[in-house]
Amino acid sequence: MDIRKVKKLIELLEESGIAEIEIREGEESVRISRGVPAMQYAPQPAPVAQVAVPAAVAPVVPEGTVVESPMVGTYYSAPSPESPPFVSVGQTVKPGDTLCIIEAMKIMNPIEAEIGGRVSAILVDNGHPVEYGQPLFIVT
Repeated sequence: MDIRKVKKLIELLEESGIAEIEIREGEESVRISRGVPAMQYAPQPAPVAQVAVPAAVAPVVPEGTVVESPMVGTYYSAPSPESPPFVSVGQTVKPGDTLCIIEAMKIMNPIEAEIGGRVSAILVDNGHPVEYGQPLFIVT
């Protein structure tokens, strides 16, 4: 497979919300994933084996209503790097308050509180990717 094609695949992966892509051309295949330390490239006649990753120990999360990500994208806690975060732990929110922004395909999507209460936990770090249904906040 031509290195220019591999570079183009990497660009497509970075521009989209896709976490992983695998392409096969004859007996050659390439798999590119976000968040994986190294990209594997090897001509293989057999399918690429999946690598098991040990599960991280889950932190203790307070009881309450979980606010989940409605989309795949990048989580931002503030409207700009210089601005304070929309919410912080211990802050009271009401329905309609902006909790964060999720960037998906170069579009900034504000995520609003659907219920009122106190923010007990923020479960995502600023600038990190999030998946659909991933817990973002706990509101009590």
